[in-house]
Amino acid sequence: MTVKGSDMDCALDHLVVRTGDLIQGRSAMESLLGIAMSARGMHAQMGTHNHLAALDRDSYLEVIAVDPAAIAPKAPRWFDMDNFSGSTKLSNWVIRCDDLDYARSLAPPGIGEERAFVRGDYAWRMLVPHNGQLPFDGCYPAIMSWDSKHPAPALAPQGLSLRGLRITHPQADDLRDALKPFADAMENVRIVQGARAALAAEITTPSGEIWIT
Repeated sequence: MTVKGSDMDCALDHLVVRTGDLIQGRSAMESLLGIAMSARGMHAQMGTHNHLAALDRDSYLEVIAVDPAAIAPKAPRWFDMDNFSGSTKLSNWVIRCDDLDYARSLAPPGIGEERAFVRGDYAWRMLVPHNGQLPFDGCYPAIMSWDSKHPAPALAPQGLSLRGLRITHPQADDLRDALKPFADAMENVRIVQGARAALAAEITTPSGEIWIT
């Protein structure tokens, strides 16, 4: 569901789970959630590949990794993936807005420049930071706009629903202020004070409630 805002429409679009190896990451999410993810997709411009799983509200969960068979891009990859190491983890979230230029003007410095992407029947534009890392240690959302249909309706229903996204950050008040222009996308998002930046999502699955961290 997209809630109508006073200046633009925006909504939480998807959650990003980074992993060092896509096969292992997919297996971890399928075991945790008790679902089967989509077929592999590739992002040639970023040198990454992914699997998706449908959530409610025209959103989805994305497991993404650097594609070892792809040509490395000249610029840093999105979601700070060039500096990622370690286990599979929930690392980022993405919101969609119907006016990307206006959204960029409201976002904090470092949100990035607009880049256009096409994959099969899908086309979108996203603000990608020059260094690959989103503001507030990656806790600020990436901002995008779809120029085609949304992929979520084409994904197999898995009975998954996003109950809430909890964002922990040592500058929680500043992060809240920076997100005020995008209140329409914050319905299921809670920001809390903490020593370290972290994301955690509570997902309803066919077998019960699961936390992804």
